[in-house]
Amino acid sequence: MPLADTLSTRAAPRSVATPAPLIVWTPELSVGIDEIDAQHKLLVDLLNQLHVAILTQHGSAEAMHVLHELIDYTRIHFAVEESLMRVLGYPDYEAHKASHEQLLEQVLNLQRRLIDEGQGITFELLHFLKRWLSVHIMETDRSYTPHFLARGIQARYEKPSLLRRLWSRAAPGAPR
Repeated sequence: MPLADTLSTRAAPRSVATPAPLIVWTPELSVGIDEIDAQHKLLVDLLNQLHVAILTQHGSAEAMHVLHELIDYTRIHFAVEESLMRVLGYPDYEAHKASHEQLLEQVLNLQRRLIDEGQGITFELLHFLKRWLSVHIMETDRSYTPHFLARGIQARYEKPSLLRRLWSRAAPGAPR
């Protein structure tokens, strides 16, 4: 399936009061490893929460709170991925880590600018994050799956994601 097709905002039927999600989890976004997919789904959930906060005009304070959560969880997710890459000897570790660092730097710079200038979060930022997340998962993250599986990572887990459960407990209202 072409990348452009999977980046669409294919929304499930919704009521008038519920805005369509910015990004819908589809099988095309799966890397084929349940633990990583669960973390990616949580990132998608947080991005959608940010989208809803802006669309429903819950105020810039609410949107900034969700943006902080998204940044915090992204750091945790990147640390998990990078740890697995180091432990499993992933050959493209340095390039992958650099792409993580670049995104965090860009988002933190945007966040500082929003705070310093007192501006609200824009749809431009949302669409930047949507595109980056989708492309990063479907191209960059998928590239490590064969290596991880060959090194013994289990594609399916028998228990729910520990990181997702911990994050849900640590962040009231976070998606489960």
